[in-house]
Amino acid sequence: MQEKKYGVLSLPVLVAALGYFVDIYDLLLFSIIRIPSLKSFGLNDDQIAKDGLFIINIQMLGLLVGGILWGVLGDKKGRLRVLYASIILYSIGNIANGFVQTVDQYAWIRFITGIGLAGELGAGITLVTELLPKEKRGIGTSMVAGIGLTGAVFAFFLKEVFVQPDNTGWRICYFIGGGLGFILLVLRVGVLESSMFKNIQHAKVSKGNFFMLFTNARRLRKYLLAIFIGLPNWYVIGILITFSKEFGSKMNVQGTVDPGKSVMYSYAAISVGDILIGFVSNWLKSRKKALYIFYVLTAIGVIWFFNLQGASVSELYLACALLGFGTGMWAIFVTMAAEQFGTNIRATVATTVPNMVRGSLALVSILFTWLQSQTGDYLKAGWITGVVVLAIAVLSAVYSEETFHKDLNYLEGITEPVAA
Repeated sequence: MQEKKYGVLSLPVLVAALGYFVDIYDLLLFSIIRIPSLKSFGLNDDQIAKDGLFIINIQMLGLLVGGILWGVLGDKKGRLRVLYASIILYSIGNIANGFVQTVDQYAWIRFITGIGLAGELGAGITLVTELLPKEKRGIGTSMVAGIGLTGAVFAFFLKEVFVQPDNTGWRICYFIGGGLGFILLVLRVGVLESSMFKNIQHAKVSKGNFFMLFTNARRLRKYLLAIFIGLPNWYVIGILITFSKEFGSKMNVQGTVDPGKSVMYSYAAISVGDILIGFVSNWLKSRKKALYIFYVLTAIGVIWFFNLQGASVSELYLACALLGFGTGMWAIFVTMAAEQFGTNIRATVATTVPNMVRGSLALVSILFTWLQSQTGDYLKAGWITGVVVLAIAVLSAVYSEETFHKDLNYLEGITEPVAA
């Protein structure tokens, strides 16, 4: 029986987009309210910078753990079940975040929330790539990411409404995030499971075997390259944007830098970039060529960012916007990862790859911190880190498979195609 194919504005795509909207809202909320929330604990500026980096790294570690957990379960139990379970976990986690009183409590709850958040994007992208015809799946996943990424903009505006000058009110933003998650859970009810997954549900084939990625040299190479391609995203967001206040201070930027506003400008631009890259990919009939264009834009944004000595705070926000637009390749990079592997481990790959990238922020942070200790220069450490990250990403894209025309109806490790 021929599987039904959906359009780019069909219910699965729209619900996946709303799911990613809530995911990004929750994921970036700490970066947006980092300063007022930690100030309410009585921390000074140095402690806020140090403990803020610690908390965001712990959150990303949770995403790394959750990526493996939900990816394996997505291939074993189905894409929708993972979405339901992950939504429940991160919604409860966000509500709990509204009650934390110490940095350690904050970090542990962000870790748990990170585990929950890890399941949303990969399972949603896998579902959309399997439900849409191949000539539309790039645009479909770009729509998911483009709409979803505006969740960060929404989080910033809620911060502006609820966070007070005395650093109270930030807890309400977490409560709202938890409530949005439970509303999303209700919307998920009308979405159908992928027929590709149903076709292999009872097949005697290894499903969701994470270790399959490491027992075959070709699969391991594809998997590592898929991860390295996305490294610039979280270098930009986790280092440059999140700590734009600290970078602005070192560069004597005129005016007070609000990291929340930096996140808002960058994510508004990321949203536009992520939608546009799907159309660029379709126009060029290539995922990789579209990536190269956006890497160049990211490099220009990094150069501009580190040449803002004495500039106005408005110019810094514009640089953040260009950085965001350049890293608006999240959807294509995750789509490429999903397209490179068979149905029996596709969710495992599509869920672990973006969360491995998010988790790699800890390694990027270690490099950044080490370079600070070696050079004694915060700015030099920042741009050298960027050069290393971008070089790795570009080389990984060069050696990756072009997947634009690839048929996804096959099993990993099986030579015969799956029956339609």
